[in-house]
Amino acid sequence: MFTNAELADAHLMYGLARGNSRGAVRLYRDRFPERRCPDRKTFEAIDRRLREHGTFQPMTRDWGRPRTTRTPAMDEAIIRAVDDNPNASVREVAAVQDNVDHVTVWRVLRENQLFPYHVQRVQALSAADWPPRVHFCEWFIQQCVNPHFSANVLFTDEASFQRDQIVNFHNQHVWSDENPHAIVQSRHQHRFSVNVWAGIVGEVLIGPHVLPPTLNEARYHDFIRDTLPVLLEHMPLQVRHNMWFMHDGAAAHFSRSVGTLLNNRFGDRWIGRGGPIPWRPRSPDLNHLNFHLWGHLKALVYATPLPNVETLRARIVDGCDTIHHSPGLHQRIRDSMRRRVDACILANGGHFEHFL
Repeated sequence: MFTNAELADAHLMYGLARGNSRGAVRLYRDRFPERRCPDRKTFEAIDRRLREHGTFQPMTRDWGRPRTTRTPAMDEAIIRAVDDNPNASVREVAAVQDNVDHVTVWRVLRENQLFPYHVQRVQALSAADWPPRVHFCEWFIQQCVNPHFSANVLFTDEASFQRDQIVNFHNQHVWSDENPHAIVQSRHQHRFSVNVWAGIVGEVLIGPHVLPPTLNEARYHDFIRDTLPVLLEHMPLQVRHNMWFMHDGAAAHFSRSVGTLLNNRFGDRWIGRGGPIPWRPRSPDLNHLNFHLWGHLKALVYATPLPNVETLRARIVDGCDTIHHSPGLHQRIRDSMRRRVDACILANGGHFEHFL
């Protein structure tokens, strides 16, 4: 800001320079070397304000966006627009209104207790899936009369870890006093992936075990026959004697040879497609590994970029070790499972995330 005396001197120099702003800058510096010199645009603005408004000082009433005058009709129109299209952004709502800015839309929506909520991605279900899911949850609750039942179930699953991670750009940002132009590289020409099997029983995370790139019935049968007993060797004999085995209905899991092998190993204590206790299709929200482990593990694995497949495998092992040694984690997972089966029954077998 400049004083009126300084602005008057600046306008005098502008006149001596015959309206040449660059010349006015040179004259002002020569005449007043001890002062801060206005730039050439300031000289032009001083002359314009004096001619149009009769003052050297800026007209503050011209600053900023004109305020929107709210009316009850405007509020009703905004609420009606959101009711008609709940997915619309505040800017989209403002665009279809007359003389309304997006800040006013925000204010109206909040005053009416309307807030934006993120959309959840869930497994697609058909109406035929609902009753079997309820039956499974009711069976699970009946078994929980034994307080140790949930801890005796070995929940298993497979997951693929690739070089390119899934980035949530909505929540990923970098704080800085200047734009660092941060980037995330993806769609690498050199790609690699690792298929991993893991299981959770009681307080123990079994695995991880790296599977072949393509898992078919024969390879899965060999895994159950030869590898799974080795992975369970460190488990106490009493735990293995009471253990239930669970896997989902993936194509590789559903074969006569695998079913026969599981019958021989676990008797009627296994859950799966075609088993004594059928696993219900499209139910990842009821599997410990799907609703917790894989998301937690991938957050650890993809914390920084992966240069090669060896680093990917090492990250998976280290991540599983971190999860395995997290105190109280597995108990919280079992508590979540109980809440989920209760919520599934409450939702009649449909999506129940809103009940959790």
